[in-house]
This record gives sequence, C-alpha cells and structure tokens, in this order.
Amino acid sequence: MGKSKNNGTNFLVQGSILAVASIISRIIGLVYRIPLNNILGDVGISYYACAFDVYNVILIISSYSLPQAVSKTVSAKAAKGRYRSVYQVLKGALLFALVSGFVASLVVFFGAEFFTGTLLKTPYSVFALKILGPALVVVAVLGVLRGFFQGLGTMMPSAISQIIEQIVNAIISVWAAYVLYRYGTKIGAVLGDTEHYGPAYGAAGGTLGTNLGSVAALIFVLFVFFAYMHVFKRRMRREKGVKVEPFAYTMKILIITIVPVLLSTTVYNISSIIDQSIFKNVALLQGYSENKIDVWWGVFSGKYKLLINVPISIASAMAASCVPTLTMSFAQKDMKKVREQINSAMRFIMVISFPCAIGLAVLGEPICRLLFPGTAQTAPMAGTMMWVGAMAVVFYAMSTLSNGLLQGIDRLKIPVINAAVSLVAHVIVLIILMLFFRMNIYAVIIANMFFAFLMCIMNALAIRKYSGYHQEIHKTFIVPGISSVIMGIITYIVYHGSYAVLKINAVSAMLAILAAVIVYAVVLLLLHGLTEEEIKKFPKGTLIVRVAKKIHLLK
Repeated sequence: MGKSKNNGTNFLVQGSILAVASIISRIIGLVYRIPLNNILGDVGISYYACAFDVYNVILIISSYSLPQAVSKTVSAKAAKGRYRSVYQVLKGALLFALVSGFVASLVVFFGAEFFTGTLLKTPYSVFALKILGPALVVVAVLGVLRGFFQGLGTMMPSAISQIIEQIVNAIISVWAAYVLYRYGTKIGAVLGDTEHYGPAYGAAGGTLGTNLGSVAALIFVLFVFFAYMHVFKRRMRREKGVKVEPFAYTMKILIITIVPVLLSTTVYNISSIIDQSIFKNVALLQGYSENKIDVWWGVFSGKYKLLINVPISIASAMAASCVPTLTMSFAQKDMKKVREQINSAMRFIMVISFPCAIGLAVLGEPICRLLFPGTAQTAPMAGTMMWVGAMAVVFYAMSTLSNGLLQGIDRLKIPVINAAVSLVAHVIVLIILMLFFRMNIYAVIIANMFFAFLMCIMNALAIRKYSGYHQEIHKTFIVPGISSVIMGIITYIVYHGSYAVLKINAVSAMLAILAAVIVYAVVLLLLHGLTEEEIKKFPKGTLIVRVAKKIHLLK
C-alpha cells in the first residue's frame, strides 16, 4: 500500500482522489442539511452552527493538525525506507491524540454553558455542544490513522472513510433531529417555551450524527490498518542495523511539527467563533432582537457558508495531498519539481473555484429556494449574501491551498504569522463595519473575504520568496475568470428567461446549472485554459479528452 519511492506518485491524482471524496462528502453534507434545515428552521440551525463553531475550534486546538503533521513526518521517514521510525511516529501520535482528545472532550462538556451562553449569547446551544464532546477523542485517533496512510502515499483510506463518515452522519443527524425536535417541543410546552426548546433539542439531535459518523469512519480505517499491518511489519523486519530514535525524541519532533500546523489552523479557523461573538454582542447592543440575530446567523451559517464551503473543500483536499509530495521534492532539493507541483495545484484550484464563485453569485437565491423550501422566506437574504460574498470561494480556496504549500516546503511558521496578521486586520474591519456602517451580518461576510484575501497575498509572496515560484497569471486567473464571467451572464439569462416562461424555480435552476457547466467547459477549452495532458489528470480525464476532441474543442 505505501511505497518507499513516492517519487512516482502523481500528487494531482492523489489530490483528485481526496478532492472527489471531499466533493462526495460535501454533496452528502449538503443533501442531509436540506431536511435538517427544514426540521430545525433558521433559529435551530443557528443553535446547531453555534455548537459546531465551538466544537471546531476545540477540535483544531486538540487534534485537527494531526493528519497533516503525521503525514509530513511519516512521508519524510518513509522516503528513506525507515519504517521502524515510521512506526514509532505512529505510536507517539496515537498517544498524543488520546490525551489531547480526552482533555478537549472534558473542556467541551464542562465548559459548554460558558461557551454558548456567556461568550456567544446563544444559551440554547448548550445541549448540542455537550453531545459533541465524545467525538473529539474519536476524531483525534481517526486523524492520526488518516495521516499515517497519507504519509505512505495513499489517500484511499482517508477518502473512503470520509464518505462513510458523512453517510452515517447524514442518516443519524436527520433522524435524531426529527425525533428530538418533537421531544423538545413537548418539553417546551410543559415549560411554556416552545419557541426555543424544539430547535435546541433538534440541534442536539443533529450533532449526534457527528459522533456516530466519526465512530463508523474509525472502524473502517482500523480495519484497513490491521489488514495492512502484516505487510508493514514485514518491511520493518527487513531493516538491518538501523537505529531508531528514542521515543522521547520522536515525541519532541512530532510536537515540533504539530504545533506550527496547529497554530496556523487555529488562527485560520478561530475567526468563525470571534465573528460570532463580536456580531451577536454588538448586534444586541445595537438593539436587534435575539430572534432576529439568530435568524441572520442561521442563514449565514446554514445557507451561505454551507454552499461556499463545497468548492473550498477541494482546496483543503489538494492542500492535504500536496504536503507529503512537496516535502519529498523539497527534501531532495528538486526545486523544479516543487515549482511544477505548486503551479499544477494552483491552476487546478482556480479552474474549479472561479466558476463556483460566479455561479453562486448568480444563482444564490434560486439554489436556496430549491434546496431549502422549508425556510424559503429567507432565500432572498441568502441570495444577497451570495452576491456580496461569493468571491470568498476564490480567496479561501487559494489561501487554504497556499497554507498547505508553505507547510510542504518546510515554512511552517509563515502561515501562522500571516493568519495572525490577517485575523487582527479582519477583526478591525468587522468592528468598523458593524459599529459605524451598521452592516449587521454583511459586515461578517465582507470581513471574512478580507481575511482570506490578505492571506492569499501574504502567502503568495512567501511562496515566491522561498520556492522561487513565479505565479503564472494568464492561464491560472485570467482565462478561468473570463470563462466564468461569460458563464455567469449566460446562466443569468437562462434562469430568468426560463422562469419567466415556466414559473417553476426548480426546473429553471436546474436548466441554468446545466447551461453553466456546458458554457464554462466550452469557453475554457476554446480559450486554451487547459491542455490535454492536464485534463487527463482529472478524474475521468481521458473520457473528457475523447469527448472534447469529437466536438472539436481540443485538437
């Protein structure tokens, strides 16, 4: 399964495997959020999102950086054929995961009232947050095993386990949300508060799926791990006269690798909980009602963020796949190969993220009406959010990828510093927009875009400085940008034209999405945005090339 000579591993193919798995996972996540939104409503989704924001920050601090850190360390040692050292790293990482996961779980359980009530002014989220506590231990161990396989050059265990995790999560979340919402409504009737207890208990049911989904994924990865162990141990036995570092030294190296990645991802992702705290506290001081604030946050997190995160997940997958191969090329001082890999990854991400951003800006409201009929009254608000903040897709995709690229070329501190600077600037922008312009939830959207944009600029300068990579502009940005704008204009015309005739949103939206895919692909190929060799690296690339040649879009 793992190869000591990962030089032949096509990192774009491995990235595509994780990207496809991420897309499938996001689609499953999107599909199950439709009934979940309809069950919980915007207020219930606000409670659900509040609990997840706290959970995500604690997860990031405790174990989120483990897969990348383990992947990086394992990759470096496996490249030299030092499998005994790899095994030592694995044991150390599992110990770290169990301790950090258990401590994090206790912090979430006993600090739930403080986080949800005092800090985020959303006290009814407490039930959902407490249920998420045990998942922190499971996810930590799961992250180590995923990182182990990624470091050995295979993304399949991570990819398949992601899909299993989301399927179980989806089924349990919807079922438990429905059951507990009804139960909470009955409790609310007894206590004289049906407005809050139904959504609060429903949100808690929604988070139960996260627990059981991560358990299902862990069971699968453990099965693969134990099946692979006999091959791995055979490799260890072949090592003759190789000294293994002391366990304490291995732990020290592991922690040195984990901490910069941890700081980077913490600073990078903590903005969500800071945003929520500033937004809700300032909005309350400005006289907005608690229910209105919850609806705003519910639409922002349950519709806007949910949809823009689908394409951003591709960048996360690409970043994860880049780290081991870039580390290897950088360690071998093959800077030409490093620059080629950076260029391929950047172009891949921009070809995906530009049309997604323009598509969401144009079709934001119709898509929300299509996906979330239970809360159709807030679809216009969601559509405006998409129009204002769709370019966040491009900025976040690029900044997420560039974080991974910098880690791959051994510049672990740079993303931390850049994220910290961007975070401070982002908070200043958010406070100014909230206090002086009273832009309410749109202040959060604009501040988030500014954060990601600043990260893009600073990370790009650092990549250029430390790798010698000069960003190609025409094929990476201009061609996908022009293709996406043309696509957006045609898509707008198709949707509004068909809706004027048919008066059916679902049919009009689907026709517009189909038109968007066809128009973008055709224009991109006509403008020579991708070569035949590049297309072949995509999933089903050979089939795409064959079709494109038949209709004379490729020579």
